[in-house]
Amino acid sequence: MVDETKPVERQVTIEDIAEAANVGIATVSRTLNHPEIVRQKTRDKILSVVQELGYIRSGAARALASKQTFTVGALIPTMNNAIFAASIAGFERELSKANYTLLITVTNYDRDQETIQLHKLLEHGVDAVLLIGLEHSKRSYTLLNKSNCCVVSIFGSRRSQKIPNIGFDNKKAAEKIVDHLVSLGHQRIGMIAGITRHNDRARDRKNGVIKALQKHNLAYHPSLFIESQYSHPHGREALKHLIHQNIKPTAIICGNDVLAMGVLFEADAQRIKVPGQLSVTGFDNLPITGHLKPALTTIDVPSEQMGAEAAKAIIANLSSEAKIKSRLLEAKLLIRNTTGPRR
Repeated sequence: MVDETKPVERQVTIEDIAEAANVGIATVSRTLNHPEIVRQKTRDKILSVVQELGYIRSGAARALASKQTFTVGALIPTMNNAIFAASIAGFERELSKANYTLLITVTNYDRDQETIQLHKLLEHGVDAVLLIGLEHSKRSYTLLNKSNCCVVSIFGSRRSQKIPNIGFDNKKAAEKIVDHLVSLGHQRIGMIAGITRHNDRARDRKNGVIKALQKHNLAYHPSLFIESQYSHPHGREALKHLIHQNIKPTAIICGNDVLAMGVLFEADAQRIKVPGQLSVTGFDNLPITGHLKPALTTIDVPSEQMGAEAAKAIIANLSSEAKIKSRLLEAKLLIRNTTGPRR
């Protein structure tokens, strides 16, 4: 509780910092706004004084002077997937270096919620917006066009997109998995995809698998393709469903690592040998997947790199109006121990 009888202390000013650090006001300003152009010794000295005196910059004053709020908004589908956390970590790290503040909001794969949250971010005056994926609601696109806000998307790559994207090709990554399984002799390949509605990444992965099966002249069995929420229990239930089909798969491609781990847990419970009786693959390369027994064959999604590159592109655009160019990153196939020859 605030002691109302105690005199209110005067707020520390930039002039106080300059006097205490024995430098000019302009040097303090450069340190706070563009630390990369200040010598490290001077920068460290000033930042030490800032911390000691408890100086808090006025966001309103800074915004008026620069016509920027130095805040960036990020719309992510869910907090329950570590792959998004890794991207946001890389994104925030680069923004922090340039003294930008990150505002995060969650859409839960809901287009209406996405529009609502985007509207709120724009009302806060964010200088830029980070989107996940390539497809969004018409209302979201309208808001972004009217705001003239800097925007970039990650986790997908498509040349035809109007919004610049820094990501990888989900279809081609899925094709790599099929190529690998076919090279091991598998012909009856099933898939547990994510929910494809309002999720272009899940849809592209599913379409990539189907396209690769056609390329290898293999049958696409709709009964072996199901969509599921991204969770361990849903992965377990999906495997129970697939192994009771008339046509049983010898390999299962999972839309992400969480589903794949659920499949592995259920396979162990059902005493199905992996990869002896069933090959399983994931998608994302979550850190734990390399430590599973057996270690999971998966796609190494460049999640942190996408976030970091997106932040660098946004900062360059806001500081010098450099045009953001789309970039295609590589998503490698990591062959581990959950895939083996068909028996």
